[in-house]
Amino acid sequence: MILSKPIALFTLAYLPIFLCSAIAPTSHAVWIAEILPAILILSALWWLSYYHTLSKTAYLLAFIWLALHTIGAKYTFAEVPFDWFNQLVHSSRNQFDRVAHFAIGLYAYPIAEWLLRRQLANRMIATLFALFSVMSVAAGYEVIEWWYAELAGGEEGLAFLGSQGDIWDAQKDMLCDTLGGITALIILNWQCHKNPHRFTQ
Repeated sequence: MILSKPIALFTLAYLPIFLCSAIAPTSHAVWIAEILPAILILSALWWLSYYHTLSKTAYLLAFIWLALHTIGAKYTFAEVPFDWFNQLVHSSRNQFDRVAHFAIGLYAYPIAEWLLRRQLANRMIATLFALFSVMSVAAGYEVIEWWYAELAGGEEGLAFLGSQGDIWDAQKDMLCDTLGGITALIILNWQCHKNPHRFTQ
């Protein structure tokens, strides 16, 4: 039964976040531009799940980013209420977008897991491929942000870009993506160390 699949349960948990995000977003244009990648990735996860069910860990890590990105779409990433964390790290800048970029790096886990389950690579190659995939997507997304900001211009362009005046914003975002990927792959390799047959059962 499809509702018993882990992805269905995570999607049901994600649905209220999506609906709240869609209600009176700060900018409708930015919301549409930001929510499209989330819908595309959610669709890709469902498509993949028809052929291969991933682990609960993989879906959990994937849905962390979906939730954060959808919240960012509602407020724009620079305006998400995140003062508690900003104060915790003693930052005058809203760090929500950095946390969201770290979260997208967590997709390295499902990428590596899929390669291992399909027996397309050994653990070292799967780990490196997943990390490099995340880094490539991170760089590509920064180009898309720049392209959209140029096209939209004005406040909407700046809101989508979310640099908050930091000239090194793109580089720092890519670093956060990479650190998220490394964290996810440490978790995967630790799990494989504990259970060498985790993805072959």
